[in-house]
Amino acid sequence: MARKVILDVDPGIDDAIALCLALSDPRLDVVAVTAVGGNVSPEQATRNVQAIIELLDPPRWPRIGAASMPDDGLPVDGRRVHGPDGLGGANFAVAELHHRRPSEKVISDVLRSDPDSVTILALGPLTNVARAFQRDPELPSLVGRVVMMGGAVRGPGNITAAAEFNMYCDPQSARAVFRSRCTKTLVPLDVTNQVVMTYDLFHELPAESTRAGKFLRTILPPVFRSYRQEFGLEGIHIHDAVALAALTDAELFATEEMVGDVETKGELTTGATIFDRRRVPVFQHNMEVAVGVDIEKVKAQVMRGLERAGRWG
Repeated sequence: MARKVILDVDPGIDDAIALCLALSDPRLDVVAVTAVGGNVSPEQATRNVQAIIELLDPPRWPRIGAASMPDDGLPVDGRRVHGPDGLGGANFAVAELHHRRPSEKVISDVLRSDPDSVTILALGPLTNVARAFQRDPELPSLVGRVVMMGGAVRGPGNITAAAEFNMYCDPQSARAVFRSRCTKTLVPLDVTNQVVMTYDLFHELPAESTRAGKFLRTILPPVFRSYRQEFGLEGIHIHDAVALAALTDAELFATEEMVGDVETKGELTTGATIFDRRRVPVFQHNMEVAVGVDIEKVKAQVMRGLERAGRWG
C-alpha cells in the first residue's frame, strides 16, 4: 500500500524536483502539497506549488495549501540561487483560485481524517507544521512521522556560518517542531551536501515532449548557472530530493538517535541546530538524524524517478 504523505514545500528548484519525483512515485500517495514561504514569498510559493501541479498534471491531484507570512517575517530568501520567481524566472501562468485554504488548516484536516497514517515531508521552513501543531495540540500524536530537510550537525550552515536556510528563516517554528512529541527524522546539510548532480543530468532527463521533461528542461539551466556563478560549482545540490529519498529509500541512509534543538536568539547563531552529543545528554533523544548516505545509489534513484515522471505523457 502506498504511503500517504503531505509535502510541505517552498519552491525553489530543488523542491520542484522533489515534487516531480514524489508525484510520480507509486510508493507514495501525495494527499496534499502545502506551500510555505522561504525560497520565495508566501504568495509566490503558493503560486509555484499550483503551477508545478498544473504543469505536471499528475493522475491524482493533491490538495493544495496556501502559505502565509511567518510571525517574524522572512529574514532572507533564495531568489539569488533559484531566480526571481523561485523557478528560474520561468514565470509560469497559473489559474486564479478564489478560495485558498491555509496550509496549516490543510495539514490539520488531513492528519485528523487519517490519524497515524500520514507522513509530513517538510522541505522548507517549519512554519506550517508548527502552526498546525499549535492550532491542534493533539496533532503531534496523530502524525505518522515528520521528515525534515534542514539544519547541520557537524558542518557549517549555508545561509550564515552557523545556520542552514530553512532553520534560519523561521527558527521559532523549527524549535517548536523539534520540541514537539511527534516522531521525527532530520536530513541535514551534512548529508544533502554530499549529493551533487552534474551536467550529465541533462542527458538523462525525460524527453522534452513529455510534461515533466519540458518542465525540468525549463527550470534546471538557470540553477546550474547560479551555482557556477555564486559557488563556483559545476553541479547543483538537490537537498529536497535527498530528503525525499530518506523517506522512500531509508536503507540508503545511516541514522543516529540524537537530542536536537534550534537557537532562536543568538547574535551570530540564530537558526543554528544544536545537538547534545555529550556521553550523558540532559534530555532524551527526540529525533532520528541522517548521518551518512550512499551517494551513488541515491543519485541513481533520483534519475530513475525522473525517468518515471516522464511517462505521464
